[in-house]
Amino acid sequence: MAFEDVPITKPTPETYQALDADLCNHSGKVPLHERFRALFTLKALADNESVDIIGRAFADESALLKHELAYVLGQMKNPHAHVVLKKVLGTMDEDPMVRHEAAEALGAIGSLDSLPILEEYLKDECEVVSQTCELAIEKIKYDNRKEKETLPESAYSSIDPAPPTAVEVEDTAQLREIYLNQKLPLFERYRAMFALRNQCTTESVLALADGFDDPSALFRHEIAYVFGQMQHPAAVPSLVKVLSKLDEANMVRHEAAEALGSIATPECYPILEKFRDDDERVVRESCIVALDMYAYENSGELQYADGLSK
Repeated sequence: MAFEDVPITKPTPETYQALDADLCNHSGKVPLHERFRALFTLKALADNESVDIIGRAFADESALLKHELAYVLGQMKNPHAHVVLKKVLGTMDEDPMVRHEAAEALGAIGSLDSLPILEEYLKDECEVVSQTCELAIEKIKYDNRKEKETLPESAYSSIDPAPPTAVEVEDTAQLREIYLNQKLPLFERYRAMFALRNQCTTESVLALADGFDDPSALFRHEIAYVFGQMQHPAAVPSLVKVLSKLDEANMVRHEAAEALGSIATPECYPILEKFRDDDERVVRESCIVALDMYAYENSGELQYADGLSK
């Protein structure tokens, strides 16, 4: 998602209580988009108390919210989140989209201590989960190498499932060839994906869009996520096509909806309105959140969520 980090000062206990009440919906009346805003305020704090509040929110029924909780815990890079993320990954009746995000978050935090549980689920019956564990293992091993590569500069602050391809490979056509080659390891293809993202040109957008024909739902969902980061108008037609494809995996359609909310060009609004009442809960909730993102992107506000006061 394309929410921005929130510049904040040290919060008071009352502020934590308010964020807990909003995120965990104690009243039962907090709109979903306001819960997301509370979540991204906690993300900016990244302390143990924020992790604990986010962990309590996993009791919610919304797979969309829980998936976002796991994503944020990974971006916070606080090892205090290990316990809750491992529990989510190991909950077999949890939505695969949520389990996948928990595995990816463990990879983002990057601790070698997470390798055993990720290896345990490498042969999970759900391909989305097993492939994510594969990527997370490679990401942790990469992050803990003694020898470091020279990577291209990136305008994006997110902790990604794989680093971009090293600077020696910068040609869009060459990166596209690696990215689309299903015989290569997924980690290598992801690296090419993020290198194409960093280029953020019409040519690289069109190359990325070609990946929507890939058989892996995980791969397709990551393309939509990347488009949301790029906020490039050239991505809109392919995202509209993905969101409109009713037999597409929910996690892919959800990510396409949020990407459209992030890009927020005029043609994005009607398609999000069209699917805000979709039969699939995760899709309609994503459209509701995306419409809030659309409003923010067109509002002139400096940040997505309100900052905290002392």
